[in-house]
Amino acid sequence: MTNTNLTAFRKNVFGFVDQAVTYGDVVNVTTKNGNAVIISEADYNSMLETLHLCAIPGLEESIQAAAREPLEDCIPYDPSEAW
Repeated sequence: MTNTNLTAFRKNVFGFVDQAVTYGDVVNVTTKNGNAVIISEADYNSMLETLHLCAIPGLEESIQAAAREPLEDCIPYDPSEAW
């Protein structure tokens, strides 16, 4: 995470945004009224997807149960039978 103040952010806004987009860096901009965080759109969308999946009741338990199943007990995937 990169920390900067608002004055420095204003002077190099392109560089800070490029840092977030290109390298996945999180930029914390401090101001006297509070802080702002700059992240890439891809990271933002990933966080929203994670929050959405975490909101589905029982999903985490279902994934953990599936991970514990022995591979030899699993049914092979057949794309022709999907949905």
